[in-house]
Amino acid sequence: MYGANLTIKTLQALGLLLKIIQWSIIFRSLLSWFPVSKNNILFAVLYRITEPILSPIRKLLAKTSFAENSVVDFSPIVALLILWVISGFFKFPWFF
Repeated sequence: MYGANLTIKTLQALGLLLKIIQWSIIFRSLLSWFPVSKNNILFAVLYRITEPILSPIRKLLAKTSFAENSVVDFSPIVALLILWVISGFFKFPWFF
């Protein structure tokens, strides 16, 4: 019984972590629309949370013909879609 409870708590913690990352990506994207100093503490925290996720996606998109010459960074959109799909698995009954 204790192992099942631990599994549920672990999956809930992972679901919460995914939500924090999703909201961090959204806030970072919104913050990029405003003239904010790179030394701003909020920007620094959001950058440290999101850059390990966005950087590999950005590199993969740069290799495609779609985003090769694009001015818009599509990596937050792709990251949110991937995280949305992953977090959807935590909503199915077999996890709880």
